[in-house]
Amino acid sequence: MGNKQTIFTDEQLDAYQVNSFCRLHGRYHELAPHLVPMDYTNEPDCKIPLALIVNMPELKENPFRDRIVESFSEDGMGNLSFNEFVDMFSVLSEMAPRELKAIYAFKIYDFNVDNYLCKEDLEKTLNKLTKEELTPEEVELVCEKTIVEADLDGDSKLSYADFENMITRAPDFLRYLVFVETDASKPCL
Repeated sequence: MGNKQTIFTDEQLDAYQVNSFCRLHGRYHELAPHLVPMDYTNEPDCKIPLALIVNMPELKENPFRDRIVESFSEDGMGNLSFNEFVDMFSVLSEMAPRELKAIYAFKIYDFNVDNYLCKEDLEKTLNKLTKEELTPEEVELVCEKTIVEADLDGDSKLSYADFENMITRAPDFLRYLVFVETDASKPCL
């Protein structure tokens, strides 16, 4: 029992990273073989559109799939370069640090992209989490109570610091983000 620390050699870590990179590139290419070249020397700025990414099995059932992809997209429209695709898989994996997950959860829930979670953002988040099974009155009550309890500076919206404080008190909060499994143990084809 107890905590065991796994130690890898530099060679093992390099092999793991190369294998993971190959697997993710294979997944990226499979989404749009007509757009994604196998050789990036001629088309380094290739991007896959949101509509193709949100239909991946890992995201397809997630109510936040569009916001997840948009949050990793530099263009804000959900078009992902391969590097952005890798970032998304990295953050959503079970191995990602909780702090990194919190940063992206905040971005995902910030629907109006103003760097705050206002009542409207919270309403959209709650409706997605509950599949709109709550009455409008129940949603409003939960959102108002959340703001009252979590808003540390009294500005009627949640900053990232407010959000971070809130999820520290409710550690299971981040589990609603989809976790993407990347099986790096399989050989890269």
